[in-house]
Amino acid sequence: MKFVRPNFKPFSFFLILVSLIAGGFQQATTIRAQVDDQRDIISEDFLKNRPARSKSSKGPSKPRSEYKQATTSTKPFDRSRLHVGLTIWKLEPATAGFSAGERAVYEVDRNKLEWIPRRVEAGARFSDGDSLRLSIETPRAGYLYVVNRDWLADGSFGETNLIFPIKGEDNRLKPGKLIDIPGHGEVPFRATPKPKQSGELLTFIVTSSPLPLPLSDRPLPISKTQLTEWEQKWGAEADRFEMNGGAGQTRTIEEQLAASSEGTRQLTREDPLPQTIYSLVPKNRNALLFNVVLSYVT
Repeated sequence: MKFVRPNFKPFSFFLILVSLIAGGFQQATTIRAQVDDQRDIISEDFLKNRPARSKSSKGPSKPRSEYKQATTSTKPFDRSRLHVGLTIWKLEPATAGFSAGERAVYEVDRNKLEWIPRRVEAGARFSDGDSLRLSIETPRAGYLYVVNRDWLADGSFGETNLIFPIKGEDNRLKPGKLIDIPGHGEVPFRATPKPKQSGELLTFIVTSSPLPLPLSDRPLPISKTQLTEWEQKWGAEADRFEMNGGAGQTRTIEEQLAASSEGTRQLTREDPLPQTIYSLVPKNRNALLFNVVLSYVT
């Protein structure tokens, strides 16, 4: 048997190599374009609905915030999605790395101690004693409701209560307005995990019209039947996006004013965007519901 050497053609091999490289580059470019498109949809949805900065305002325009995807998307990403912004503020002593040059907000507790609210990602874990405040923003008008359950280590849940709103609290959402939970001037949440508790499960509900609930000055117990009904009607899987470089940033005066009960100011297109954005494909346009887990260090 005669061994025959293959007829090697350098130019043909070069064409194949170029084709493979080009194909890989095109695929990478397509993926990168899809990611960039997602980021644009997310940030633009908030920015286009906020009021423009006043002409009398001075200073250069701020660069657009970029987001990284923190969860794996299971549904197509397009402009039919709705978005809800959440910023978790962790209150730290004012002496902990705070520069007097920062335009940030001090919070003062009943013991006259000064604290600085700093952004944390929604995937952070919290320790016993941590003080937290939540800010919520949506690009469209609506009404906000928040249900809380203890999330236990065995996968079960504790009592189910509507913690926002209570009687007298304004739960109306509009572009550029922040809703603080607890409200400005109120004592912030304090992490106090119970034995065998892994975290808190917060259910956020945004509706186009108010829900007929018997609100009082205390959290309202919600039955399992009622919550299941809401989940079946409005539940949506949410993809989570986190602002690049946002964690650790201090709260601005503008954000504080946008959350005040007087409603003296809305966030403009030049002000910070939410730290965390949840992107959802709703079952209908009348309401949406999704869950957020605040995990404890165990």
